[in-house]
Amino acid sequence: MKLIQIKLAALAVALVSFTACSSDDDSNNSDNLTGENSVTLEFDNSMNGDDLILGASAYTNSNGESLTVNRFNYLVSNFVLIDEDGNEFVYPKDDSYFVISEENELNEVVLTNIPAGNYVQLKFGVGVDQEKYQQGAEGQGGFLQIAEENEMMWSWQAGYKFLNFEGTFTSETITEATDFKIHMGSHGSTLDNYREFTVNLPSTAKVSESLTPLIHFAIDGNQILDGDHKILLSEAPVVMVDEVKSPQIAENASTMFMVHHVHNGEGGHH
Repeated sequence: MKLIQIKLAALAVALVSFTACSSDDDSNNSDNLTGENSVTLEFDNSMNGDDLILGASAYTNSNGESLTVNRFNYLVSNFVLIDEDGNEFVYPKDDSYFVISEENELNEVVLTNIPAGNYVQLKFGVGVDQEKYQQGAEGQGGFLQIAEENEMMWSWQAGYKFLNFEGTFTSETITEATDFKIHMGSHGSTLDNYREFTVNLPSTAKVSESLTPLIHFAIDGNQILDGDHKILLSEAPVVMVDEVKSPQIAENASTMFMVHHVHNGEGGHH
């Protein structure tokens, strides 16, 4: 009889534990996610799988060129979060332009006041879209100054640099270290290099009044020159206004973004 009572007691404890675990799991379901919170995007820059160290390490691409990168800056914009049902939350456009700069240690974007939900995709762009640019200098708000401070402008008339990628390189034919500069952007309305794309999240980003997810991007800067379009520095070490190569670089740059992991933290702690 005593043995039966012990077993019944153990079963009761197990049932309580299972119920508690089920309750915790249910609290993460979309039906129970309420309120709003922030989503942090972290951009971890690398070159072909190696950490990007400005001015120090050399990185060799499949073009047979060895690069030492001294500057790696780019613009990201127009964020849209997509939940498991395909519903889109469009982040306020006027607040949706950001500089990522390796040299100035700008590697995070914090999106605030995101409604509760289970988000599985993220859509955004590289650069500044024509609609925003055509609002004129006064329509850019404080972002114009931020871009200028981070070397992401030619001039207002020439426009934004969507990508500022600089350093030195050598190749089989160029054996002495030679400067390269890849400045990609739109040029007025005649050459629009703004690109938008959607990335899938490897796991759900859960947002609620107590959950503030961190989405960690692994950026492969090698894609800029060594993507679907092969851009040879030995042919043109400086690319700025180029009707052929600039659009190719824009397409390459849009493939350098991959989400490595998602961390669903509570109370802003990850």
